[in-house]
Amino acid sequence: MRPDTPAENVDHTAEAARLERTAGLYPEDAETLLLRAAAHLELSGDRPAATALYDRLLLSADSLDSPSLVRALKASNLWEYGHEAEARAIIDGLRATTPADPAPWVIIAEALESHDELEAAEETFTQAARLLLPDSTEPPHATHPLLYGRHRVRRMLGLTHDDWDTLADTLHTSPVSLDELHDPKRVWSLGSENPAELLAEISRLRAELGAYREALSRPFPVAVLHWPAGELAELLAAYPTLATEYPSHETHLSTIESSLRELATSGTPNLGIVTGTVPSYEAFAASEGSTPSDPTLLPQYATTLAARGRAVAWPPQRGAVCWCGSPDSYEICHGA
Repeated sequence: MRPDTPAENVDHTAEAARLERTAGLYPEDAETLLLRAAAHLELSGDRPAATALYDRLLLSADSLDSPSLVRALKASNLWEYGHEAEARAIIDGLRATTPADPAPWVIIAEALESHDELEAAEETFTQAARLLLPDSTEPPHATHPLLYGRHRVRRMLGLTHDDWDTLADTLHTSPVSLDELHDPKRVWSLGSENPAELLAEISRLRAELGAYREALSRPFPVAVLHWPAGELAELLAAYPTLATEYPSHETHLSTIESSLRELATSGTPNLGIVTGTVPSYEAFAASEGSTPSDPTLLPQYATTLAARGRAVAWPPQRGAVCWCGSPDSYEICHGA
């Protein structure tokens, strides 16, 4: 989540420095922490320093969870302080590599949109929708901004609704419809002297702000703990009493998938998977003043990992490899 607190209420430069120090203490979370630090630097107006942080992350791109996201944020930031050619080159490169995460697509499309490149923004949103949106299943929550952004840009271009625009209208839960929120004529009403028109626009803006705040305040995922085969074997060798929780690795994997499907069926949103390691779990147990053999620590450990930004969204995007570590796609592995 990128901070949006006004600069007059937060010392963004100091907060960025604090996050950089924290990243040095917790290198396993450095990506998340440095991205937040870069966002604070952008808000403080120090965009070159933010670019330097993005470059620092990209020096170890192979170890990043989402290098495409870092590149997209860098491109958006570069364009804001005059490096349009470099930003466009990064955007073109990202579109060519077709990332499986919707976030980079949204960022580069909105960067194009904010610089009045509406046709290019619509093409980018549409390319992402073709790649990431399932044909017949409910779109994952992470893809909703793709649909909303595409709807907004197409409305500004005066294009007629298509099936994805209709789907965006269906997913949108605000009392003010997307068509009304994305109406280009709203700009004119802001200069109106008619009290009724101004009150209507205030109502629309409140609805839009409410939806934006809801998206920003979306909590970290409800996460299920996953142990890779090697880590689980090490865990059970060190703490054999946990064998009651994990009879076998195959049972563990099937339990994860069935638990997540039950949660999804019950209407629980924002589901994810966190991957544990024995050293990390032992450190967590020590911090809690408990023993790693205590099974009640396991869900607490999962929640802590999710709060630190270590969760991977479930279900995976179409065509992505399965969450279990198999080289097969999710659709033909645990998603079958």
